Amino acid sequence: MFLDYLPLISTAALMTLGLAVCSLILGLILSIVFVSLETNKWAVINKPASVFIALLRGLPEILVVFLIYFGAPEVLELIVGEYIEFSPFSSGVVALSLIFAAYASQTLRGAIQAIPIGQWESGAALGLSRAYTFVNIIMPQVWRHALPGLSNQWLVLLKDTALVSLIGVSDLMRQTELVNTSTHEPFTWYGFAALIYLVITLVSQVIIRRLELRFTRFERGVE
Repeated sequence: MFLDYLPLISTAALMTLGLAVCSLILGLILSIVFVSLETNKWAVINKPASVFIALLRGLPEILVVFLIYFGAPEVLELIVGEYIEFSPFSSGVVALSLIFAAYASQTLRGAIQAIPIGQWESGAALGLSRAYTFVNIIMPQVWRHALPGLSNQWLVLLKDTALVSLIGVSDLMRQTELVNTSTHEPFTWYGFAALIYLVITLVSQVIIRRLELRFTRFERGVE
């Protein structure tokens, strides 16, 4: 009986991992955008960005998922006059990315502020543009400072993927629930799902540790 459902659980686990990785990539991009907007010198830009980020941080995660999945199509219908339906997976990725970016942007902002101002001044003295200095000098150092915080947020993101089962994504939690409905063995299947989450978490921690060591070596090389 266990082996009969194992392929379904394995496929669902891959779906969960894919959802988390896609949300991480998009979330990192959005977090950089959020930091850029929030630290902009123009109040007309940084004030609305700060309010939007605070709103995302203040709302329950499941509410953000529902707003994206059910609310976004209605908003687009009002704008373009046509109903556009989003898939549960894409809606889940967007929602989780926004949640991740709202917290990660604050981590990145703190990491950027931890970089000595002399780094910026050195780039300017060498005739480098501010954008070039940021991408090639500041950001490689930022990642090392931000990695501990981002790693914790990645683990939270991984667990938050369970929320998208409520909008129909066939992730690990949804598939586990369906298998449990058929077998009536909740302890076995939910325990197995917990074990899978634990394995993914442990593997993630190993990868994060290696990244921390790599960034540490890079900074020592820069010094």
